[in-house]
Amino acid sequence: MLGDIVWEAISWSFPSYLRCRNNSNCSPVRLVSGAKLCCSTKMQNGFRNWSDIRVFLSVFREGSTLAASRKLKVSQPTVARRIEVLERETGLTLFERGTHGFKPTPEALRLVPLAEAIEASVLEFTDCAKELTSTQPIRITAYSANFSSRMIEIVNEFSADNQDVAFEFLSSVRALDLMAGEADIALRLARTDPDPDLICRKISTARWSLFGSRNYADKFGLPGSTNDLAGHQFVTFQRDDVPNVFHEWLTNHVEPDQIVMSFTELELMHAAIRSGQGLGISNVKLVETDMSFIRCFDEIPELAVPHLMLISPEAYRRPEVRAFVKFFAPRYAAIYKS
Repeated sequence: MLGDIVWEAISWSFPSYLRCRNNSNCSPVRLVSGAKLCCSTKMQNGFRNWSDIRVFLSVFREGSTLAASRKLKVSQPTVARRIEVLERETGLTLFERGTHGFKPTPEALRLVPLAEAIEASVLEFTDCAKELTSTQPIRITAYSANFSSRMIEIVNEFSADNQDVAFEFLSSVRALDLMAGEADIALRLARTDPDPDLICRKISTARWSLFGSRNYADKFGLPGSTNDLAGHQFVTFQRDDVPNVFHEWLTNHVEPDQIVMSFTELELMHAAIRSGQGLGISNVKLVETDMSFIRCFDEIPELAVPHLMLISPEAYRRPEVRAFVKFFAPRYAAIYKS
């Protein structure tokens, strides 16, 4: 039997000899020993089953195939068979079998650190895959007033049918960097062109005007146009990390001493307008339901700006973000058309 196997192996390497196998007139054929042939094919393909590394480490750590089988929750014959397969594929004896269990050979001891490195990589791979497939919160950044009750109602409506999707609302006047991962979605008034790599949906055109309160109007009256600003006092908003377009508009239309208060928070400026401290510029849509605000005159055209919904491309690759944008954008835009 072995001779036939050896012969067939030789016939592939020496095809000219094949013709002489049953021909007595041919010259004698030189045979290769079976032992030599077997050695030449050792570790030809390497081990094929990565899970055998896990079995190898379990037997090494537990000291026997029986203990390893309990740890791995498989049968003892399966563990023993996988060790035999690994030894055959590597061409190494990994364990000395004895009545006291499996003792690792020097070759096994050299392989253990490499096997543990593979194990660590597999665990890291698994953790990363879980993280990538798990649903992350959708992080939305906007000025606090954009998180109105009407906006939250739209989010709640989406959440009713997508209960596994969570949200984080990041209130900020400063424009967070979506490309750097500071947020997933931004509701933003863009006075400059946004990064072309961002996904962009236009929501509306934000419009601005000058407002006062009833208390102020009773004392000083209200200007009817930009030509009637003399004699009035104003409150303003300015800070270093946002464009100061409203403050600049005021300084171009009134004297410096007419600006009596300056704030770094819009909410504080609005409070000053309500209390009658002065007139101030505000978003028309933002204060339309606040009866304490009285508009002085028509919208100021040069202050109009696109109101955009911006989405980072990395976030948009997530199916829950795409689904939310498709649901949210038209409903949110409808708020500003009403």
